[in-house]
Amino acid sequence: MMLKLTAIAEPDCRADDSLTLPFETRQKSRFSATTDHGRDVGVFLNRGQILRSGVVLTGPDLFTVLINAAAEPVSVLCSNDSLQFARACYHLGNRHVPLQIQAGELRYLGDHVLDDMLAGMGMNVKHQTLPFEPEAGAYHKHSHD
Repeated sequence: MMLKLTAIAEPDCRADDSLTLPFETRQKSRFSATTDHGRDVGVFLNRGQILRSGVVLTGPDLFTVLINAAAEPVSVLCSNDSLQFARACYHLGNRHVPLQIQAGELRYLGDHVLDDMLAGMGMNVKHQTLPFEPEAGAYHKHSHD
């Protein structure tokens, strides 16, 4: 039996299970998945929401599922040079690349073309497998902060 998850639960709600998903799936408003403990779920949310790690979903039967960001291949740029960092953000943002921006660190989903562009600008890009939580953007709703 597939459980339906149709809403974001109240903050600090205890979760009955968890669901670890890559960013590509967390952008979708409707999808089916299997929880980390093997339960089949269907997610049916309003369009425009991005599921953030830590948000809890619920449905008509009040079963709750904690969302976790899956570790996935990302490119990581670390820089203490604020001009270099700003240039990287500008050029990637100009290409509408989802970015996770932290103090001195920039992450985006692995892409060798973008890596080569930044390397050509004198920047060092590393490849790692990490959870990816990009900025929501000015036109997306924040489903969890």
